[in-house]
Amino acid sequence: MIASVSGRVAAVSPDGAVVEVGGVGLSVQCTPGTIARLTVGEQARLATSLVVREDSLTLYGFADDDERQLFELLQTANGVGPRLAQAVLAIHPPREVRRAVSMGDLKALMQVPGIGKKGAERLVLELRDRLGTTSVDTSLDGPAVSGLPSVTPVAPWRDQLTAALVSLGWSGKEAEGAVAQLAPVADEQVAATGAVEIAVLLRQALRLLGRT
Repeated sequence: MIASVSGRVAAVSPDGAVVEVGGVGLSVQCTPGTIARLTVGEQARLATSLVVREDSLTLYGFADDDERQLFELLQTANGVGPRLAQAVLAIHPPREVRRAVSMGDLKALMQVPGIGKKGAERLVLELRDRLGTTSVDTSLDGPAVSGLPSVTPVAPWRDQLTAALVSLGWSGKEAEGAVAQLAPVADEQVAATGAVEIAVLLRQALRLLGRT
């Protein structure tokens, strides 16, 4: 198993990145929140999980080891594959996933594209005793994950956020509508920190789309 990769970020895209390790460029599938914290040309470390299929080898990358372990544990639930597990982590940080499962918060779990009421109930039933609980603040808008570079978008934030939402199953029109509503928030971020935090905007966009 490839547990982690460390090296220079050679390229990024809406659904992943290429990290150069020992002269080899490794393609790593990542959540939008993790991608937003990668900068082309900079060094980065990603915890990884290798998913082996008959016709493919896919490397999934995460902000830290805890996120990777949760990704792998989610897949032990019936009907949850790597793409759905990644979608869960794209919408909720690990602390929120644990809170939702331990508290039986079906509504939060159903915010993930591909998880309906029965799927959410199954996650709670099968994983409640295995994920553990958290006693810390579970705000979806918490600070960036430690151990990663500061947020520096590598593409215009509107394009990156729109692509991230489309990759999670929303239509282009829905994604563009959410992005337009979040423009004032992005402007405030730039005024306060000089950068746009894609991970924070993504979570807020998903809330907006969830209400529609």
